[in-house]
Amino acid sequence: MHYHGHRQRLRDRFTDAPGKLADYEILELLLGYALLRRDTKPIAKEMLKRFGSLRGVLEARQEEYNDIPGVGDGTAKLLALLREFVARYVESPVRTRRKLCTPADVAAMARERLGRLSHEEVWLAYLDNTGHLIEWERASKGSVDSAFIHPRDVVERALVLKATGFIIVHNHPGGDPKPSGVDLQLTEHLRIAAGTVGIRLVDHVVVTDTGSYSLLKDGLLR
Repeated sequence: MHYHGHRQRLRDRFTDAPGKLADYEILELLLGYALLRRDTKPIAKEMLKRFGSLRGVLEARQEEYNDIPGVGDGTAKLLALLREFVARYVESPVRTRRKLCTPADVAAMARERLGRLSHEEVWLAYLDNTGHLIEWERASKGSVDSAFIHPRDVVERALVLKATGFIIVHNHPGGDPKPSGVDLQLTEHLRIAAGTVGIRLVDHVVVTDTGSYSLLKDGLLR
C-alpha cells in the first residue's frame, strides 16, 4: 500500500535528521507502531489539531482518544506506555539515588506523573538520613477532588522502610496548586504523627499540569 513507502521514507528522514521532522511527522511515525496497517498521517494531524501539541496528545485522556476516528485501544496503550516511560525517565536520577531528594525534585517527578490526571492521587517520597530516596510510591487514588490517606499508615510504612523523613505530594486536577483547608489539616496531622516516632515531614507538595506549590517554601509547614 502507498503509505508503506511513505513511512519508510519518513523513517529514513528521521534517521538522517530527526530534528527536521514536523511534529505531525514524529507523531505519525510513533502511531505507526500501533497502527501497522493504517495511514497514520491524517490521524496524527487530527490528533494535533484536537489536542494542540505533542504534549497535549500525550496527556489526553482515554475517552478523548476514543473520539478520534482510527485511534483504538492499541494506540491508547502505546501512548500510556510512552507516558510511563517518560515519567520513569524523569524519576530516574532520584530513584537511583544519584542525587539528594529535594522538594523540587519531587515536584518535577510528580508533575510528570500526576499533573495531567483527572483524579487526585497521593504519592510519598520516603527518605533516608542523608536525604536520598528510599521509596517513591502511590499511597492513595481518589476522585476528581479528593484522595484519602491515614497518617498511621504513612508512619507505619516509614518505619518499615527505616525512613527518617518523607515528602507527601498530591495533584489538583482543577489546575490551582494552592492547598485547601483539608490539605493543611492533613499536613499538620501527618507532621504530628510522624514526629512522635522521630520521623520528619519534610514538605507537602501540590502539583498541577502547569505548576506546583510547596508548603515548606511558603512557610505553611512548621
